Amino acid sequence: MRTRRTTAPLGTAVLALAAGLLVGCERGASTGAAPSPTTPARAGCPAALARAEAAVRQAEKSDPAGGSAPAGGPTAVPGKTVVYVAQTMVNPGVAGTAEGVQEAARAIGWNARVIDGQGTPAGIQAAFSQAIALRPSGIVIGGFDPRLTSQQVAKARADHIPLIGWHAVGSPGPSKDPGLFTNVTTRVEDVAKVSSDWIIAHSHGTAGAVVFTDASIPFARNKSELIKKELATCSGVQVLDEENIPIPDTSSRTPQAVSSLLSRFGDRWTHSVAINDVYFADAAPALRAARRKGTAAPFNIGAGDGDPSAFQRINGGQFQAATVPEPLSAQGWQIVDEFNRAFSGEPASAYVTPVHIATAANSAGHTTWDPPGYRAAYRKIWGKGP
Repeated sequence: MRTRRTTAPLGTAVLALAAGLLVGCERGASTGAAPSPTTPARAGCPAALARAEAAVRQAEKSDPAGGSAPAGGPTAVPGKTVVYVAQTMVNPGVAGTAEGVQEAARAIGWNARVIDGQGTPAGIQAAFSQAIALRPSGIVIGGFDPRLTSQQVAKARADHIPLIGWHAVGSPGPSKDPGLFTNVTTRVEDVAKVSSDWIIAHSHGTAGAVVFTDASIPFARNKSELIKKELATCSGVQVLDEENIPIPDTSSRTPQAVSSLLSRFGDRWTHSVAINDVYFADAAPALRAARRKGTAAPFNIGAGDGDPSAFQRINGGQFQAATVPEPLSAQGWQIVDEFNRAFSGEPASAYVTPVHIATAANSAGHTTWDPPGYRAAYRKIWGKGP
């Protein structure tokens, strides 16, 4: 998830209190919209390259390994109401997941309501308090740090209202502190690894890479460290620089940083990876001003969310070649399924969405990642369809 001027999702939601901003939480040799560099005579890391190519080929498939829903679960508990407390509905990730929750609620026969926190601590706290006052069966913490609403979390738990997070903490699955029945998100380790593998594979093990991060956010800093660790598995890949630009400052600082990188590294800069796609929206003007082609180096991959604007850049060949998107609607359906497990007295599913790499070659012009089959799978679990 992410917070920026009018949009938000990093891989998870984190509160940047010092800045007074919320970060919403907040993808082998792929060609996609960007042609692969000329294959060198010798790859810099044959073993690592072969492994990266295999990982990327798997991640680029339209049908994810392991399926797009849990293997089974309890049938639908009738007559429930859930409330989705949104960090801000201008955040595409938050909004996309909320829409998935509403769609799934209709399919299972429940009521669902969304309350917009409008992107401020006070607004989110008020929205959460309003949700509790409705006495719902369950509440979704949609894209914000539960520690921001510790009083509301304590009240909900005292009222025995199950809480499920979307990008609310750093890892998928149940959480004891804060107390969540489960948290729905991809694994940051998987996202970091596959985005780095894409660079290794796309460059044939010979990249000069730049990493864009926001070190003020622990989750983002951890992601970029994991990215660098994976890139280091290939001796032919050199991390030229790491640009630390706070997400709220991307529009003002990224163009200047890109101009400096071009001046310092020239054609040695072949690839970039960012903890969030927003950096490439702000890098594009500087690359364009330098007369770089949108489908040429540096080839850029976003390691986070894959919002519609990222897909538009990828499909249009505009300075982004790939992204590692979250399947927002599918995760909304998973949230409803997890609530059904809570209401049935069963544990959380332990299902985690496999990572996916989206390029122009496999996105079919779409602006979201919507894996096949999950709607029918959940309906079957709930006893609401074949």
